[in-house]
Amino acid sequence: MDKFEHLLLDVWREVGRHMELTQAVDTITGLLAPALPLQALEILHLDPRRGDVETIAVGRRDGRPPAHGRRLGMSAMRFERLLEWMRREPMAALPSAADWPDALVPLQDLYAGREVLIGVLKNRASHPEGLAVILLERGQIKPRHHRLLEGLLEPLTVALENDSRLRELSQLRASAEADKQSLLTRLGREKVSDTIVGADMGLRAVLARVDQVARTDTSVLLLGETGSGKEVVARAIHERSTRARSPFIRVNCGAIAPELIDSELFGHEKGSFTGAVTQRKGWFERADGGTLFLDEIGELPASVQVRLLRVLQDGSLHRVGGEQALQVDIRVIAATHRDLAAMVREGGFREDLWYRIAIFPVLIPPLRERPEDIPELARHFARRAAVRLGLYPQLPTAEDIERLRGYAWPGNVREMAAVIERAAILGQGERLEIGAALGLGPAPEIPHGAVPAAAPAAERRTAFSTLEETTADHIRGALRRTLGRVEGPQGAARLLAINPHTLRSRMRKLGIDPAPFRRLPD
Repeated sequence: MDKFEHLLLDVWREVGRHMELTQAVDTITGLLAPALPLQALEILHLDPRRGDVETIAVGRRDGRPPAHGRRLGMSAMRFERLLEWMRREPMAALPSAADWPDALVPLQDLYAGREVLIGVLKNRASHPEGLAVILLERGQIKPRHHRLLEGLLEPLTVALENDSRLRELSQLRASAEADKQSLLTRLGREKVSDTIVGADMGLRAVLARVDQVARTDTSVLLLGETGSGKEVVARAIHERSTRARSPFIRVNCGAIAPELIDSELFGHEKGSFTGAVTQRKGWFERADGGTLFLDEIGELPASVQVRLLRVLQDGSLHRVGGEQALQVDIRVIAATHRDLAAMVREGGFREDLWYRIAIFPVLIPPLRERPEDIPELARHFARRAAVRLGLYPQLPTAEDIERLRGYAWPGNVREMAAVIERAAILGQGERLEIGAALGLGPAPEIPHGAVPAAAPAAERRTAFSTLEETTADHIRGALRRTLGRVEGPQGAARLLAINPHTLRSRMRKLGIDPAPFRRLPD
């Protein structure tokens, strides 16, 4: 192996050692210096979208600072001529006194009066990606330098491709991070995962149950009122399980139209029904390897319960209109606010499915039964509202906390989040208008330093209506504000932060008719 081959082997070694082009070029420049009267090695990248050439890596032997990021703009015609030349010619040697080819004239502005060797860097599809430019000392271009440049083109092309992939990954990472931050801002969060406020207080027993079951694949049934935090607990089980790196998919069974629920859960084949123009994977397939959270499972029709039972028994399912059995590996977490045991007795829910999903039940207490969590929840939601609304954060005062403690919270934690956000909006970033947000009017004046003590639990219970009466009044207030509209962006369900189907069910139970509220405001 001669010196030339040794040199190329060293160059290849440096290309493999450095993913970043600037590091590789700087080291390669040092390797080439004994074999060439070298002043600099520059790598130029062609950007067809912008129609220009950018200097992306420079190695110098004269001690001058490298000109990274230098861009050479040109007309569309000039850029196309340069591309055409690069497709046709592998390299060019240009002494300082030589006339430059017309296609390379734009580059002459960069290297006027210099001894230049230019090599074309093409990708595997033979498409020009960039140029390698070697600047030599005046009058030193020799025929042997052509052979050396020819040998350098392939490793330098690989180095350029590696750098392009690294740039692309960096751009994708930056884009993903920007999307994540935008989403977190809209959700009013600082992190992706939900914060479990009360883990050391009112939800301590719940989190102990979570730790017991998380590492297994056992089906879990979460029981609790609407808005009590069932999805947060479900995510905690998933994140502490061996499936944490796999999908977590939430499906609200009560929000899917009955005629679509089979297709949504199990998927469908192309042409299986009118409108099925393509094959579609259902939520079970999409959650393969991970966790499927079936919220409001008590709303599932009897026909779907049969198919769900089979998936839970042997992991087997058929798409709508499909004949082939598909296998999935999922962990099911179900949740409901309904009394499934009573539904089983009344024939509204399959007994065999009940036994399958209720292997490990977890009861999530309503907010009124864990008042010790209210102060921290209020502070948490106040900070979240400030981020989401772009307001200066205002934390609840001691007086605000007492008002929150005295409220029955029929909508639980979800309702508190809505109340705090409403209070932040009403306070315009200067304070939290808790009283107005609760519909209680402005807070009474309290002498400075006099903070009312919390009333005993028994006294608080007797000071308020029953839970059903309070819930009914709250729903009527929402209907009054939305002029009897239940669903949609301006509906009572959105205002109360609950599912429209759940709201309609509760209204039927409480005997509330939205019709009287459907009138124009005075």
